[in-house]
Amino acid sequence: MQANVGERIVIRGKTVESPDRHGQILEVRGAEGAPPYFVRFDDGHEALVYPGRDSVIEHAQSG
Repeated sequence: MQANVGERIVIRGKTVESPDRHGQILEVRGAEGAPPYFVRFDDGHEALVYPGRDSVIEHAQSG
C-alpha cells in the first residue's frame, strides 16, 4: 500500500453494524509512501494508522 499526503483513506467496518471510517492522510511516515500514516478522521479524531486489508486509499485524480 502506498499513499501521499492529502489523499483519503477508508477503513471498512469490521461488522455489518460498524460504519466505514474516512479520513485524510496528514503525514506519511514510511519510506516511499508506505505506512504508517498519520490520519485525521472526518470526526476530528487523529491517529497513527497501520492499514490492513480492510483499508483503501483514494488516490487523487490527475487532470
